[in-house]
Amino acid sequence: MSRGIYITANDRVMDQAIALLNSLRLYDPDTPIMLIPYDDNYQAIAQLLAQAYGVQVYPDLDFIHRIADNLHAIFGGEFFARPNQFRKQACWFGPFDEFLYIDTDIVVFEKIIDNLNYLADYDFLCCDYQHAGGITNVFTPKVLETGVFSEATLKDMFNGGFWASKKGLLSEEDLYETFRECAAHPDYFDFSQKTSDQPIINYMILQRVARRFNIVRRPGKAPGNWAGSPQFQQEGHRLVDPNLGQPLQYLHWAGIRIEPGCPYWEVWEYHRNLNSSVPAYQPKPRPKESLWQQFKRSLKSRF
Repeated sequence: MSRGIYITANDRVMDQAIALLNSLRLYDPDTPIMLIPYDDNYQAIAQLLAQAYGVQVYPDLDFIHRIADNLHAIFGGEFFARPNQFRKQACWFGPFDEFLYIDTDIVVFEKIIDNLNYLADYDFLCCDYQHAGGITNVFTPKVLETGVFSEATLKDMFNGGFWASKKGLLSEEDLYETFRECAAHPDYFDFSQKTSDQPIINYMILQRVARRFNIVRRPGKAPGNWAGSPQFQQEGHRLVDPNLGQPLQYLHWAGIRIEPGCPYWEVWEYHRNLNSSVPAYQPKPRPKESLWQQFKRSLKSRF
């Protein structure tokens, strides 16, 4: 039984990927990690991650392109803000029998692969409090009004940046059938804040995978992990949730630009700089705001 971790990335997110890989290798030097290219601009990051961390590139790039082409054929070009996020669905068909998918805007604080031990009793894992915020960024009230999902089922919603499952649990046709169902009912999904794959993968898992488990529901609960949560306390280079008295398993800057002054910047910066064999971190200047963007920001500050 092989276990491994998948990430998606391209050359633009080099610094985030380095911070993630530094944190993964800090606690786990051995678990294989595989890069699913986000687009065709991945040669530099693939070379660096291979040399510094032993990361391999997904072996069947033709399959990844086939998923992308069929996705476009089903949905067209205007349905999603970032359709390439769907490339992570290649996880179901890669070499690992059990796998963990992790977004690059994450750092971990433990040997994170050990969470796959829950797969002895379940087929799909997540670990977040996405459900506690309601159905925003995933579904619209239409899924309740039409009976697509019950309120109980919607309590199993999850963030698409961290999840685990088993190879072959879903078929390629299962993916395309899900895409077709979703394309026929765009009113089911909340894309108002430019999420892309999260609503669709939630629909697929809630419809097709019965044995689901959210790790935050373990006995004694588990801490939160969103960098937008202000209550976490720093202990050394890790974080603790004071409400539970537990260390965080990982921290996710979902929807937050990682830059000096962002929440828990020191934690990210520490992990980015752990490995002296990779290029030193060079902060990138913020893109210059247009006059329209400055005007919108000034309006927000008044209300």
